Amino acid sequence: MMLNIQMKWSAMSNGRYISILNEIKKNGGDSYSNNPNEKVLIIDGLNTFIRVFSVIPTTNDDGIHIGGIVGFLRSIGYTINMIRPTRVIIVFDGKGGSNRRRKIYPEYKQNRRTKYRVNRSNSFATQEDEKHNMIMQIQRVVEYLDTLPVTVLSYDNIEADDTIGYICRQVLTDSKITIMSTDKDFLQLANGRIKIWSPTKKKMYDEEKVMDEFGISSHNYIWYRVLDGDKSDNISGVRGLGLKTIRKKLPFLSENRIVGMDEVIEELPEHKETIEINYKLMQLSDVDISGSTKTKIIDNVNSPINRLVKYKFEKMFLEDKLFTALPNVTSWLMNNFNQLNSYAEKTHK
Repeated sequence: MMLNIQMKWSAMSNGRYISILNEIKKNGGDSYSNNPNEKVLIIDGLNTFIRVFSVIPTTNDDGIHIGGIVGFLRSIGYTINMIRPTRVIIVFDGKGGSNRRRKIYPEYKQNRRTKYRVNRSNSFATQEDEKHNMIMQIQRVVEYLDTLPVTVLSYDNIEADDTIGYICRQVLTDSKITIMSTDKDFLQLANGRIKIWSPTKKKMYDEEKVMDEFGISSHNYIWYRVLDGDKSDNISGVRGLGLKTIRKKLPFLSENRIVGMDEVIEELPEHKETIEINYKLMQLSDVDISGSTKTKIIDNVNSPINRLVKYKFEKMFLEDKLFTALPNVTSWLMNNFNQLNSYAEKTHK
């Protein structure tokens, strides 16, 4: 009798533990995965840099502004520690990245060429000083990233949005992906395996969160963006249409199906041209990238991931005098990049 009870208890315990392990795996428990592409964090590089550069006034012991470097490293470290990905891909806009969209809409991002300061702390004497320092810090950030177990991507004539959209929808099709960006255009990509982390709002957007906040299915979120426009990119929407009006005029956007352009235009025929142009500018599900660039992206994503080169990182850290900003750099590297490095090692075997 005692033996039967023990056997039953053992079976129940084993079943319970197996259930727990399966749940951990289901939720992306990286400890049980041998696949570096199991749980991927994709970071919108320039978006992240500009966000932190604009608000962090930190200077080193020599009085040199290092807010962009410090803020970038802290931000990615925080997100890596929170999400615990098996891989990190950081994507920057390429040279001439906006050219394709400017051919469609010449006013695209023209508002960003006005003479205004990016940094809000008045850390620089002139706008030229600010621009020079910003470029130097971006270049230095990339040098730091080259020592970390991450993949850094940038392609001429391609914006980071397009590269990220292509990777999510066409390359890493079996991966669980989190996109880190404040760019709301990425919400159109949210589905069962793709989420968007907004570091400013401290919100994780999945299909359910998009629906809760906007009353529009993530499948159809693109139509809200098309009609509402994007002031940051100088894209005008349909005048007089805000979120509430859009939901009232196009209630089918809340349905769990993909709404086509014809349905939207049928409801708003007088705005056909705006709808067509804005869709070309804003959609990220089927991006317009050349075949040769697609091949480069696939090859780069499938290439071995850089190993952690701790001594190089620490050497730059000392050169830049980041002591007060990252007081325990060895611990910071271990906590955030040790596990990523173990996954990077798998790609070299």
